[in-house]
Amino acid sequence: MITKYKSKARRQANAAARPNEELADKHLEPHAVKTASAVHTAHAVHSEDKLKIMVLGGLEEVGRNMTVFQYDKEIIIVDMGLQFPEEDMPGIDYIIPNVGYLEDKTEMIKGVIITHGHYDHIGGIPHLMGKLGNPPIFMGKLTAGIVRKRVEEFDKCPKLNIQEINEDTKLQLGKSFRVETLRVNHSIPDCFAVIIHTPVGTVIHTGDFKIDYSPVNDKPADLNRIAQIGGKGVLLLMSDSTDATHPGYQISESSIGDEMGKIFDKLEGRIIIGTFASQLSRVQKLFDLGERFGRRINLQGRSMNDNVEIAHQIGYLKFNPRILVEDHELNRLPDNKVMIIGTGAQGESNAFLMRVVNGEHRSISLKAGDTVIFSSSVIPGNERTIQTLRDVIVRQGAKVINYQMMDVHAGGHAKQEDLKLMMRLIKPEYFMPIEANHYMLQAHAELAEQVGIPKEKIFVADNGQIIEFHKAVGGETIGKLTKDKVITDYVMVDGLGVGDISNIVLRDRRVMSEDGMIVIIATIDSKTGDIIGNPDIISRGFVYMKENKELIQKTRMKVKKIVKDHNPHTQADDDYIKNKIRNDIGQFLFGQTKRRPMVLPVVIKV
Repeated sequence: MITKYKSKARRQANAAARPNEELADKHLEPHAVKTASAVHTAHAVHSEDKLKIMVLGGLEEVGRNMTVFQYDKEIIIVDMGLQFPEEDMPGIDYIIPNVGYLEDKTEMIKGVIITHGHYDHIGGIPHLMGKLGNPPIFMGKLTAGIVRKRVEEFDKCPKLNIQEINEDTKLQLGKSFRVETLRVNHSIPDCFAVIIHTPVGTVIHTGDFKIDYSPVNDKPADLNRIAQIGGKGVLLLMSDSTDATHPGYQISESSIGDEMGKIFDKLEGRIIIGTFASQLSRVQKLFDLGERFGRRINLQGRSMNDNVEIAHQIGYLKFNPRILVEDHELNRLPDNKVMIIGTGAQGESNAFLMRVVNGEHRSISLKAGDTVIFSSSVIPGNERTIQTLRDVIVRQGAKVINYQMMDVHAGGHAKQEDLKLMMRLIKPEYFMPIEANHYMLQAHAELAEQVGIPKEKIFVADNGQIIEFHKAVGGETIGKLTKDKVITDYVMVDGLGVGDISNIVLRDRRVMSEDGMIVIIATIDSKTGDIIGNPDIISRGFVYMKENKELIQKTRMKVKKIVKDHNPHTQADDDYIKNKIRNDIGQFLFGQTKRRPMVLPVVIKV
């Protein structure tokens, strides 16, 4: 997962030393789990009772995934992720969902279910759980390890009530929600779809998934059980749309290992692999290949080291620890006995690969004979950065292999044929594409029509748009996409600040990044209002002052005239003069340069 944090240094706690919290007995005992009919009996359904579904993030972007299910006065939540910043958000670390709708309903929240351990599904947890009353939170064993490690950085995050789940878990959350989990495959182990039985029908939220018949270090999804669930009747399927625009079937993670093996067989120099730290299935295959070809493995990147440590401690990654080698030992090994696995395949500025090519890494530099494998697809928007990175790698004498040249990457999301298979197995009455940009949602909706779901029963919603289901008088459940919305504005995290960056601040940052800024310091006599001496001018990112002396002098004269022209019968008004300088100098500079720098006037009275 792409990572661009300005976080504090992490405490190096041993995740394994912390005892795993067990599922509470009330969730495991058979008598605590009611049947669907029992739920209906316990909670009489009235015509005015409605199931409301609100997606607070993940319907207009890839990331920030969070979905709210509300019935009567009870709420459950699926996922709590972050979104990485767009190109027009300078300085922003990441974005989390806006939970303003929930902040006065904390007593109604019965639980949070996390589908898997990627940051776009767990990244908001440390920021949001305190605001939501710290309800119990349910997740797989590996996800729990990653979340526990992440929240160590956040002093304000309360002690989480994490309860681990597996594919046999059944939960009764309040009176209205009976929840089951269904194991699915993705690029990280311990991924679950969530089956939610409600008084008006069953809803399935797939989380991120793909159909993989031979996953690495994971069990394949139980297609028979999926078909059985579909046979019992599903009201609504909410399905991952990330690869809905890609035809065909997603390739298996196992096939990547076979292709990598063919490459390794031909290489004599060092092998350097860039991938996501969360691609633990890929990392397992690389460890297997290291063992097979006698290569020692060096891990690079904090997130890579943390995830490998956690996954190895709980048994999800299987390797002999002796295969690992520290940085200072690399030079002692022959090149054909070295494999380096690190982050940075997306060209992130502070990640391992970028630091190596920029000569900033403390112990690793590229040399002739090295082969760099980009074992990940290109995230949209990163194309130019990655191409530049590849160019620099080749200039330094190394070779580059990427997924467009050979199958060295398998996506973690279902492609079109896999998505249609899921719909055919589930046979939902209503369908809702989720977890993608709008055009991907629309592509998924068109696939649903091809499978035979009526267009009027396919809901392509926006973030915050409320979907409602209620029982009609005859017992039939009716669903509709309403025009009502809850707030889903961006909550931006910048350093230690959460939500304190507004659109105005972002606008100012964009202006400064595009046309720079100019500071104008005017000293004024407090009695007469006359300017004293010449104004001082400071330019940053606008013009180089030594080469634009004429423009700077004209600007000084313009400022002196602005101050001189104020009403001599009134005391000089600071705000009036500042606004006059800002507006008039801004127009003047645009006329002279066709640029719009940010003008910052400073008025000093003496």
